[in-house]
Amino acid sequence: MKNSHSFHIPVMGIGFTIDSPLKVAQFGIDSVISLVDDILVEKMRKIYSEKFEIPYKEISDKVDDFRAKRITSYLDLLHDQTEEKFNQLKNITSEKSKALMDYIHMLPEYSSLRKEFLKLTEEGVDFSKMKDWANKNLSMGSIDVNIMTKIDKGNYLDKELLPIEYNDAHAALRGYSNSKLSSSLILSAGMNPRLYTYMSNFDDFFPDVNGNIKKKIILKVSDYRSAFIQGKFLAKKGLWVSEYRVESGLNCGGHAFATDGFLMGPVLKEFKENKETLISQTQELMQQALKDADRIIPAKDLELKITTQGGVGTGEEHSFLLEEYQLDSVGWGSPFLLVPEATSVDEKTVAQLAEAKEQDLYLSNSSPLGVPFNTLKGNTKDVQRQILIDKGRPGTSCPNKFIALNHEFKDTGLCTASREYQHLKLKEIDALEISSEEKEERVNKVTEKSCICVGLGTSTLLLNNISTKKVGDGVSVCPGPNMAYYDKIMSLCDITDHIYGRKNMLTRTDRPNVFVKELSLYITHLQDKVNEAKATIDKKQLRTLTKFKKNLEAGIEYYNELFLAKKDAFKNSKEALLNSLKIEQEKLVLIGLEIENL
Repeated sequence: MKNSHSFHIPVMGIGFTIDSPLKVAQFGIDSVISLVDDILVEKMRKIYSEKFEIPYKEISDKVDDFRAKRITSYLDLLHDQTEEKFNQLKNITSEKSKALMDYIHMLPEYSSLRKEFLKLTEEGVDFSKMKDWANKNLSMGSIDVNIMTKIDKGNYLDKELLPIEYNDAHAALRGYSNSKLSSSLILSAGMNPRLYTYMSNFDDFFPDVNGNIKKKIILKVSDYRSAFIQGKFLAKKGLWVSEYRVESGLNCGGHAFATDGFLMGPVLKEFKENKETLISQTQELMQQALKDADRIIPAKDLELKITTQGGVGTGEEHSFLLEEYQLDSVGWGSPFLLVPEATSVDEKTVAQLAEAKEQDLYLSNSSPLGVPFNTLKGNTKDVQRQILIDKGRPGTSCPNKFIALNHEFKDTGLCTASREYQHLKLKEIDALEISSEEKEERVNKVTEKSCICVGLGTSTLLLNNISTKKVGDGVSVCPGPNMAYYDKIMSLCDITDHIYGRKNMLTRTDRPNVFVKELSLYITHLQDKVNEAKATIDKKQLRTLTKFKKNLEAGIEYYNELFLAKKDAFKNSKEALLNSLKIEQEKLVLIGLEIENL
């Protein structure tokens, strides 16, 4: 069955979308849960077991394979409860028709489902006919899950390192694999060959004779080349990538995996032009692998979707992306943080997000993963971090240890945001014979790391009145730059109306086009790289910067041609759009001169 909607809600933080399927799946909307934090997952299972009056038995951390078992149990609960909600929506009576009406109202105008329903009710409401129609035609939103492949810490029992399948990402994968869900696993943050190989142990990831796959694989990527490499690697294991989710390297929330200047438009164009090659080459490899493993070879070609996300903010941009690049869906992230009907964000943080302007949203180095991280200025986790620095006790207690991936001081690993790591690192810096300026710089680089694996789940604990005694009440939040242009708390109907161009939820008129905003972020990023390189430039760095600049130049040229050729696209803002491109091009020329003089 085709998706009801042409948008999806990506994973946000650790807790912000942890229960989104329970809120939106009944309306045919796909959403994504993070599987980083099994402690939060277990707390949410307890909350919902009580709410739905389901017997609850705690899965303690003393149980063998507790991480995988917690994840399976929570996902099974979501599966059962979302199905129940969806069945209630379809099983309509005169008193219970609001949810169905909301489902239909939220669909885009061009939806055949919407048109059919309106035709069915033209001559008045016949509830038995409506019920039959709903049962035959409506589909539930997918309960998808996300695993950050980098977060794959080894685990210990009585100081003995456990086998690799007990690593964090491996256990999360097993937890999902053992669940009842028929949905998709989204793999993000790059390639983890051991994890990818481990997937081939689970039958649910393989196709049946009709080409159906119970648990599909989605790769989150930022360029075609890495997608092709990862797709072929998995195909050689007999595993099919059902969707490539192209995320803007910089115009997104959470961690920012910047490319070497490859912009969203040209990257999507490359996927569109090479889609058939991608299908044929990976399919050939997959079929051979299935044959070698004596597995079922599907009788027909498997489906491949291309989707995108990052910085999209108007119905016009949404439609343009779908049509121009023949996409299957567009992800809308940050604006949904202002939709309490869809995400779990505490009231204070929602208010901060609604008030945030451009200067309040910035790329920080606060993530212990060592990847630039989108941050909201004044978030309570960073305020608390500064208080500890001022007290001479930098770092946090590290209660969850999900990102304890640094092995400088301890074989079992430490998180670079932890008090233990920062104490040892600062002692090491203090002993160095370097200038006080350099010492201060190094100290700041150590102490700016923040405990995000706790902070990104705290908001959900506060919202659900769950104790934060062990982890503290500091909230980290990671919206994309697009958040600056939204200042209203919205209902689910409001945001879907906005996405499909029926309503405008933006009060500001100065929001830059999605492509221009990303270009502007990349030019700032390049300028930062040039400034860093001035102190110690070598030939390799020079080549990288030159290549980066050339990729941005090619991107600008492509956009100029595209917007001039598409007469009807962005008609009311065409002049402003082309002028903005010209301004960014002029900035790039100046940076180019700096690179030449390095």
